[in-house]
Amino acid sequence: MPATKEDLLPALERLKAAFANALEAWYLQQARDLPWRRTQDAYAIWVSEIMLQQTQVVTVIPYYERFLTRFPTVEDLAKASLEEALKLWEGLGYYSRAKNLHQAAQVVVRDFGGVVPDTLEDILSLNGVGRYTAGAILSFAYGKRIPLLDGNVKRILARLLNDDAPINQPATEKKHWAWISELLDTSENPYVFNQAIMELGATLCTPKLTKCLLCPVHELCQAFKAGRVEALPVKTPAKAVPHKHIGVALIQNADGLYFIQKRPETGLLASLWEFPGGKQEADESLEATVVRELKEELNVDVNVGRHALSIDHVYTHLKVTLHVYHTEIVSPLDALELKAAQAFKWASLEEMRALPFPKANHAILRYIEIQ
Repeated sequence: MPATKEDLLPALERLKAAFANALEAWYLQQARDLPWRRTQDAYAIWVSEIMLQQTQVVTVIPYYERFLTRFPTVEDLAKASLEEALKLWEGLGYYSRAKNLHQAAQVVVRDFGGVVPDTLEDILSLNGVGRYTAGAILSFAYGKRIPLLDGNVKRILARLLNDDAPINQPATEKKHWAWISELLDTSENPYVFNQAIMELGATLCTPKLTKCLLCPVHELCQAFKAGRVEALPVKTPAKAVPHKHIGVALIQNADGLYFIQKRPETGLLASLWEFPGGKQEADESLEATVVRELKEELNVDVNVGRHALSIDHVYTHLKVTLHVYHTEIVSPLDALELKAAQAFKWASLEEMRALPFPKANHAILRYIEIQ
């Protein structure tokens, strides 16, 4: 049976006195030099925290630096177009983060005088800012004593207290918020404590290949003592990820330009440009998929020609394979209707390179380049 807070309270009380001091002393000696740790600018820290959601540090750093070079202040981001923000985000994934950040920047300029809020209530009112992100901004930019709980911290707590409760359950998360609050209360420097526990989860107490003997708190770790580090944390099994096949049309006109369309303002990959197409239905050939999708979404008749390429791509909740076919529109273009997109255009390769596309579509652009 998973341990309750009451079961683990004696262990928590024993380690509280020593945990923060050992962790913070290690951090001050071993911390990585990361660009967002060189500033207390709330906007820059906010950008970093949004980019770091579900994305590794090594991937984020160049995006962070390019983004802040182009948009050094929240006012610069607020007055830019969404398309420009998405283009700088291109390849980083989870594009709703960029859209929410752009919208929230406009709110900060309009409602908060261009100053990122320093209260929990106000900062939680911004698009895309949840409890962890709000706490990170308030802690790292404004020095607030606010606990932080993300996947790294959940993993550390499960191991520290040898707790078998599934970390992806709401009851466990509630318990973890209480535990990390108690540990933070023992620290004299909440900024250092929060940075240190994130650093520990990112560098030593990792999901696999843990470096327990280098960990500054391994002598306090109940899972280490029990030889159970690799068995923790426990997660309830995730649902199987569906795999969809997508028929995609590569349409070129007499001027050598390609047909592209802009996705809707909401939903997956919102407001990005793409080549038209859609999901294959049961017992349907991919060529038939292209014909049906373009009729349904654009009200055009097409002839589907040779296969160009196939591209596999994985999202958090979905696997897709794009099957791209050279395609010709054979009905009058004045009958074209946009039923599943914001806009369309005929564009050259150079023009398309200046627009934000989903990562999987980049392979289509590379294919066009070598034709």
